Amino acid sequence: MVLQIQPPTQPEVIYPDSDGQPVANNTIQFGWIVEIKQNIEWLFAEDPNVFVAGDLFWYPVEGRNKIVNAPDVMVVLGRPKGDRLCYQQWKEEGIAPQVVFEILSPSNTQTEMDKKLLFYDRYGVEEYYIYDPDRNNLRGWLRSEDGLDVIPQMEDWVSPLLKIRFVPSSEVLQLYRPDGERFLTYTEISRNAEQERQRAELAEQARRDAIPRLLQMNLTIEQIAQALGLSVEEVRTLAQE
Repeated sequence: MVLQIQPPTQPEVIYPDSDGQPVANNTIQFGWIVEIKQNIEWLFAEDPNVFVAGDLFWYPVEGRNKIVNAPDVMVVLGRPKGDRLCYQQWKEEGIAPQVVFEILSPSNTQTEMDKKLLFYDRYGVEEYYIYDPDRNNLRGWLRSEDGLDVIPQMEDWVSPLLKIRFVPSSEVLQLYRPDGERFLTYTEISRNAEQERQRAELAEQARRDAIPRLLQMNLTIEQIAQALGLSVEEVRTLAQE
């Protein structure tokens, strides 16, 4: 009898989605992470193939779970939106995050940041930005043929991929959308959303109030619908309320 020797099975590689450390070390750092992430998500809200994440583990090499980093904010152009426990690049058509942001906290060391720069350079990041809110210091790197090169002048710098503009000032960094609108804080975004909701409710109420008056003026249902931008069915329903 010939015995068939089975090759040894390879143990399954586990890719952790957390290291037990907090997303941010203080409220200032966290505020900046949230602001940048949410504004970029807002900017690309209509594009289904732009994935934006904050503090998500990125594994660039299959089978190597020690090669990992978790950028404060990363943007992946060409990958669909959706929840992920971690970003396993080989499952994402091999596409690396093209744009990465890091927000410094007092606990960050120069050695740590040097390692991050080496990682992002080695694994394909196209644009890398570091902002230190305590010192109001902004630095950036852009990929060239030789790797990530320092951007010598960050004032009014426009991201080649995101088209957002960086405007350092004596007080705090300002970021602007391609349409010239300033990045908003979470509170400002929430306030604007609430104001927009209230405006929509007032506009809807105004249309409701106008229907009886227009009917009294002997306008037809069709004419009212056209004037108010409603369907004939909507006007009939509102007229019966």
